[in-house]
Amino acid sequence: MADITLIGLNEAREGFEFIYQGGATVCRTCPYRHACLTLDVGRKYTVTKVRSVKHPCALQESDAHVVEVKAVPRTLLVDAQGAVVGSSVDVGRFPCRRLDCPNWWDCAGPALPPKQHYRIERVDPSPAECLIGRTLKRVDAV
Repeated sequence: MADITLIGLNEAREGFEFIYQGGATVCRTCPYRHACLTLDVGRKYTVTKVRSVKHPCALQESDAHVVEVKAVPRTLLVDAQGAVVGSSVDVGRFPCRRLDCPNWWDCAGPALPPKQHYRIERVDPSPAECLIGRTLKRVDAV
């Protein structure tokens, strides 16, 4: 099922991808905030359908289109025991200082949110290398 939000007219096209940053101060009093501020902060989304409905947007200083979006799968590293398609996991930055690890960006890098809830869609069958000895699997999750 797709999520619904509002997006600026220039970005309102199928295939447009964005990372949701949350609402701005001006959004607090907006009458459409309950339709617009429904996504998970820090998660990447793609526009799947642009609806014909438009609403005024104080943040955009113009109209905004109602669009359907879906979360883009993200590559993550999870403990091998919990790497099951369809399962839910809470993943965040792991406190690792091994910057020379080939998987550091997917495991502990700054692009990861502190902790977020994901549903696993695909599991890579081969183990992921970990220089501190953790048993990990690479997964795609939304």
